[in-house]
Amino acid sequence: MEGYSLLMQLSAPIRDDEHSENLLVIPHEEQVIPCGGLIKKLITLAAFLKELENQSHLIHLNYEGSNFLEVHAFLKDQYEAHVEQFDVIGEFVRSLDFWMPMCTNGLREALPCFQHVDSHDGRKMLTMYYQNLEDLLVLVENIEPTATELKVLDVANYMAELMAATNKAAWFIKATLRGC
Repeated sequence: MEGYSLLMQLSAPIRDDEHSENLLVIPHEEQVIPCGGLIKKLITLAAFLKELENQSHLIHLNYEGSNFLEVHAFLKDQYEAHVEQFDVIGEFVRSLDFWMPMCTNGLREALPCFQHVDSHDGRKMLTMYYQNLEDLLVLVENIEPTATELKVLDVANYMAELMAATNKAAWFIKATLRGC
């Protein structure tokens, strides 16, 4: 029973040290992990991806235009990709032994800014989504060096993958908007 209790203590999720932006102290192991700032960035990224999922899904449902079928299919792929991306980022946070927010309200608190669609005009909806993809690239660019510096290489590598996917999606939307 004693071993079980120790295992439960060691496997309990760990929170940021309230007094440090970048350090996490694990009392059981007397170990300091400098990743609190990275975790906050990852949670912000997860929140942004969740909003992109919702936005792309709603644009997918509301878009009308001569290129409806192509845009409709593209946006379906996008919101499905955002679900997967959100899940990967959330799993990175958990694998580093931190909590994710418990609900949408917690995610929104972690989200500093997000541009919302304010028109049913197809061009305006796609433009807003494009601008949010560009903002996503900035978030990713800010996380990769931190993850590399902290030697959290799985996160750093995924940031490169996420950047490539986001650049490709942004290119598709730019090409579509030029044709409208």
